[in-house]
Amino acid sequence: MLIRPRRLRQNDAIRSLVRETTLSKNDLIYPLFVVEGENIKSEIASMPGVFHFSIDTYLLELDEVVTLGIKAVLLFGIPEHKDELGTMGYNDKGIVQQAVRESKKCYPNLMIITDVCLCEYTSNGHCGLVLDGEILNDESLELLSKTAISHAKAGADIVAPSDMMDGRIMHMREALDLAGFKNTAILSYSVKYASAFYGPFREAAQSAPAFGDRKSHQMDPANVREAVKEALLDIEEGADMLMVKPALSYLDVIKAVKEKTNLPLCAYNVSGEYSMVKAASQNGWIDEKKIVMEIMLSIKRAGADTIITYHAKDVARYLDGEKE
Repeated sequence: MLIRPRRLRQNDAIRSLVRETTLSKNDLIYPLFVVEGENIKSEIASMPGVFHFSIDTYLLELDEVVTLGIKAVLLFGIPEHKDELGTMGYNDKGIVQQAVRESKKCYPNLMIITDVCLCEYTSNGHCGLVLDGEILNDESLELLSKTAISHAKAGADIVAPSDMMDGRIMHMREALDLAGFKNTAILSYSVKYASAFYGPFREAAQSAPAFGDRKSHQMDPANVREAVKEALLDIEEGADMLMVKPALSYLDVIKAVKEKTNLPLCAYNVSGEYSMVKAASQNGWIDEKKIVMEIMLSIKRAGADTIITYHAKDVARYLDGEKE
């Protein structure tokens, strides 16, 4: 007997009926960059369609985000002042803290996630304290936890440590609990690779290292078993959600982590992945909508429950059928 799998591919209705992987607006987290000042909406040259926002223009952007039905944003802050201790990261009057407070005033039901790292706030651009060229692990934990507490105090729903220091989840969980923020969730950048795909982000966050690199704490792109180890350690230390970053070149890692863990898993479709699509689209080499939606489905198919992506607004419009 001839087997005919094509019976289930004959038209869109039947293809939709048997589709194994689906994408919705609930899966999307939109990253945003906030800066100090007023009336600023400045496009990031290497990331077409992505901007630096001052608080006033950021709130206008949130209005569009909420209208589109996106339910969560991830905030990065770029301060005017940077120093070796990254003090503006945990200053209650810092740019992220201001943005969180204003977000919650205007859009109380929007989920606010904040990136917790020192690289945007240190004058050397590194993710922790530095002594004699070495990025200090244990000495950095207190400042990272102070940053998380400051974000939680401002109203952040979820804090997302991206530093990759050993033991930071346990330290941060204990610090948040002692400070009275037991309900503030931790989305851990559990599996963060030392990737060349972060290039455009360095411009966006103004966080390029002044010397050296981040290979001493971010993961070697060659390793998968280590990724599972990192994720399991973060679960043991108290993480509520896990993340794999980047996404596209690490779909096998997403799958491996998903199979070995039982927490919600997020994948970060990072700046370089976004910018390559935008560049190819602007040159007329690809169909942007079809490529973006295929990328999103591939990340979901690999096992991600949610996706952080700069394409989020476009994807929301695609799902509504508004943008061709």
